[in-house]
Formats: sequence, structure tokens, C-alpha cells
Amino acid sequence: MQRVVSKQRKTEVLLQSEALALHVPDTRIYGRDSLKAMLDQYGMLYIKPDSGTFGNGVIKVQKLAEGGYRFQSGIRVQTHAAYEAMFRSLEQIRPKKRYLAQKGIHLLRHRKRRFDLRVMVQRNPAGAWETTGIIGRLSHPSKIVTNYHSGGTITPFETLLSGHMDAAAQKEFRGRLEKLGVQTGEQLATRWPRLKEIGLDVAVDTSLKPWILEVNTKPDPYIFRRLKDKEIFRRMRRYAAAYAPKSRAR
Repeated sequence: MQRVVSKQRKTEVLLQSEALALHVPDTRIYGRDSLKAMLDQYGMLYIKPDSGTFGNGVIKVQKLAEGGYRFQSGIRVQTHAAYEAMFRSLEQIRPKKRYLAQKGIHLLRHRKRRFDLRVMVQRNPAGAWETTGIIGRLSHPSKIVTNYHSGGTITPFETLLSGHMDAAAQKEFRGRLEKLGVQTGEQLATRWPRLKEIGLDVAVDTSLKPWILEVNTKPDPYIFRRLKDKEIFRRMRRYAAAYAPKSRAR
């Protein structure tokens, strides 16, 4: 089983595919100058550790239309009139490790709460990449991340998309996501051929475009047990047993 920790390394490999590059938000190494330039360009960013899980350490940073800057970490919010003051305060709370800055995506909402999607992709018993499940993650009302371990709510794909598209459009969109998942697995495998499973964190913007926020090479399949269709999780277990019989001991 191969795992890749660095988000930046995975992003660089995805950007080598013209098709996938269209779905990857601008992501750069975090620093004073890069953060300022990206805020001037995009207005909203998320900064996050290059290595990390469960949404830990993610901070939302904004350049306000009325002037000044704001950032949110967890439920704490700070506002500053000038960039340098904001950056100094940000540096005081940011864990001292390598960070990335990523263009912020304005997520779709369900009942006024933002959500994103987890797309699970695995090698099937024949060795081909296959998207085996898609599930939604509804954000905590007071937090910026959707991750279940940080207070997000696991929610069926259909529930979250029902307010934005009809059943036929949902089916077509699911097909697009499944294809995106397979393409991502195939692309990452050109660099890391021993990968067997990945989890894509996919944001859907207000124009219904999917964006790959990051790819986890040690995805948690157990969130899929919360779906009514139990065959989804059973298939994941069958595939995992075929390529890594000892990795799903619990």
C-alpha cells in the first residue's frame, strides 16, 4: 500500500493532466508575498498544512470588499485593517509547519450550510480504477471545514444536490464525478504506481463546476456505512480485501 502525504506533490502531478488541471484550484506555497498576491487576485483563500488530515489547521482568509482583512480558524474570527497586521496575527496562531494557500471556492449550500463531496476511488479486483462511492459532507454551522471529524455531518449525495438539480441532472453529474475520480487515480498512479485507493475532496461551486480541493491516499471508507445502501460499503470492503487483506482488520 502506497501513501503520499504532501498535498503539494499530489497537486503537481494532477496539474500535469490538461483535463484534471481544469478542476484544480490555484494552489501555491504559503508565504507573506504569495498570500497577499492571491488575496488581491481571488479575495478569498484557504490555507492548510501541506500534510495533515481531518481538516486540522485549515484557516479561511479574506480580503474584505469594504476594506481590511479577516481570517477564521475553527470558530475564532479576527479582522484587521491592514494586511501586515493581519499576517502577523495569522502567523501567531498558524502551526509552524509547511503550509499551502489555495483559491477559495464558493461552495453550494444546503439549508444555508456549505457542503462538499468525498469521492472514493479504488482498484477493483481486475486492477482498474473504479469510483466506488460518493458521499456528502455538510459543514458545521460555525466552522469553515466540512470534515466529519471536525463537526461536519455525513449526508447523502442526493439530499445535498436535490435543491440544485433534478434527478436526471444528478445522475449526469454523478457520472462526471465518477469519471473525474477514475482520471485522478490513473494520473496519480503514473507517479505512484502502488496506489490502491484514494479519496477526492470535491467542492462544487455555484455554477455547478466540481473542483478537486485535495486527494487523500488514506481515505476513511467507514463514513460510507452511514448510507442506507449498505452494498456501497460492502463493495469497498471486497475491493480492499482483494488488494490489501490486512489493511481492513477492524
